[in-house]
Amino acid sequence: MPRSRPHQRGGATAPAPPPLPLRHPALLFAAVAAAASVVISVTYVVIDTDFWQHLAVGRAIWELGRVPTTQLWTWPTYGTPDVNASWGFRVLLWPLWSTFDVWGLYGWRWATTLAAFALAWATARRIGARGFIPLVVIALAALVYRQRSQPRPETLVAVLLALEIWILEWRRHRAPDARGIDPAWALVPVAWAWANTHLSYWMGLALIAIHLAGALMARRRTGGLARAGIAAVAISFVNPFGWRALWQPFQYFLEWRHEPIYQTVGELLPVQWEANWQNGLPLLVAGWPLLWIWRAARGRVDRIEAMTLVLFTALGLSTQRFLGLYALVATPYVARDLGEWLTARRGPKWIRPPWTRAAVAVALVLSIGIPEWSRPELPFGVGIDPLERPERTADAMIAWGVAGRGFNTFAIGGYQVYRFWPEHQRLPFMDIHQAGTPEIRARYIAALAGPEGWQSLDRRFHFDYVLLSRRAASAGALPDALDADTSFVPILVDDAAALLVRSEGRHAALAAREGYRTVPLGPSRRRALRAAAIQDTALRARAAAELDRMIASSPWSGSAHDLRGELAAFADRFDEARDHLALAVAQDPLAVGPNERLGVLELIRGDPRAALAAFERERRVRGRDGGGLDLRFGQAWRQLGRLDRARAAYRRELERGPWSREATDSLAALDRIGG
Repeated sequence: MPRSRPHQRGGATAPAPPPLPLRHPALLFAAVAAAASVVISVTYVVIDTDFWQHLAVGRAIWELGRVPTTQLWTWPTYGTPDVNASWGFRVLLWPLWSTFDVWGLYGWRWATTLAAFALAWATARRIGARGFIPLVVIALAALVYRQRSQPRPETLVAVLLALEIWILEWRRHRAPDARGIDPAWALVPVAWAWANTHLSYWMGLALIAIHLAGALMARRRTGGLARAGIAAVAISFVNPFGWRALWQPFQYFLEWRHEPIYQTVGELLPVQWEANWQNGLPLLVAGWPLLWIWRAARGRVDRIEAMTLVLFTALGLSTQRFLGLYALVATPYVARDLGEWLTARRGPKWIRPPWTRAAVAVALVLSIGIPEWSRPELPFGVGIDPLERPERTADAMIAWGVAGRGFNTFAIGGYQVYRFWPEHQRLPFMDIHQAGTPEIRARYIAALAGPEGWQSLDRRFHFDYVLLSRRAASAGALPDALDADTSFVPILVDDAAALLVRSEGRHAALAAREGYRTVPLGPSRRRALRAAAIQDTALRARAAAELDRMIASSPWSGSAHDLRGELAAFADRFDEARDHLALAVAQDPLAVGPNERLGVLELIRGDPRAALAAFERERRVRGRDGGGLDLRFGQAWRQLGRLDRARAAYRRELERGPWSREATDSLAALDRIGG
């Protein structure tokens, strides 16, 4: 245990507060608060779509009594060799879901997160961190980790990663003359479990290499660790897929990452700072190396920490997939380094009593997360986002007998596998792993880019139906391309997905009976419909009838309510329009546009305060730079008689556009009336 260092104050010394034993009530109280903070951080509605395929494959393994080694999940490459590196996670997750439903998913989420950070805390204490600082660091790191806490294999990897670091650091900090079995041998079963859980298994082997290098630089014995490392590499080949499973991460780095399809997957892109400034990621990224430099300047050079820092910072910043693991790895080292830095600072006397420090720590761990916990896109609660699964369209496929050679956007392919496997005629075209040949993946991306690519893909496969994600980022320009393709007709449309069938062939009668002919899917033709419906009452009536049918077909029809509200406003039925727009906001709070339209309607109805509230909600969805909103705020403030605030809003709009001309006219009108 490191000795306390004195604080210097004008020549007199004041000893630093002594480290508390783990059993001290004040420390235990703060630990409970930190655990609560961690649980809050990962308790938000499941928005992931991949977990449906994890569940489906886990169920299949239990039912088949074996791990499939051929492609059973998509129809174009059905029966070809397949690698499922995450089978171990999937086989564990399925019994939790089948027994406890959504609570099983959250139980897994809470248990794995708490276990990973508990191991990180144990590691921090092992390498010298004491007191309350590690608990504050854990609460901060959990805010970064939360975005990767969906029910995915990485949650099990987090536990294995934290366990491996604890084993390595426990071994490094044991007495040089310690006898008995080398703790390094505990790394071997961890390596086996990791290789059967996720393709990130190589990280565990890299950590062993880092500690080997550190031991060599420190001229310490490496025999036990080297032998355990060789055994860890060897046992990684003991998996249902052999060397092919171990080759996957290298194949991705050398080949797949250059394919356009993988450049559209959000989690594989570099870190997005605009989405991470509230969770403390900048503090970790800047603070960890600065703290290491501070310790090194005082003669406490930790080469193993430096190599770990470089590896995981590079991983975390290069691809968002590993941000959570980066935060977890940083936790013990930042906790130790920050504790030493604070111990060397002069602190006020009032902070020295244990319960005072506990109170400060509890206040910090329960408050630093408020900005991140308040993000509307990760709402607190227990449940699964209904807008991320095509439940109603899958129901319709069963009820109406829709089957055959289908196309789907890969984001919802996992749900298709979950609902329909082993029905070959309803399996997806592409699953969550972008399964298929390079040609299929290239054609898929071309189809999302526009009509030519879509028509080329359809000529190649001649699809019977299309299951299209309605989340804008997933579908690209394909909705507009499908609007232009008269071969396909939408038969069910809600906020999660759209189901289309070919107008000729096996589904011709269904297309004729259920097809939507007036309301398009894509944004281009929807804009044209809005413009035309202002004057064309017959078109407006046909569109309203189809939208009413869409609303009746699914409880998740916010986009239909949104357009229906606009049509009602065009007919001067403002109360009806307000009701539809309010339902659009309630059903999809993150949709861009409905709040602004609701605010404009409130201005028309003469309620500027309600309009301001709607515009504020729209700003939270769109961000501070949403063009046109400052113009709306100016209109509301003018209606309230607050001309100074109206001018300020118009000027802000002039700075960012695109409504600068209207803002200029509004500002000039204010100048004419004075005030």
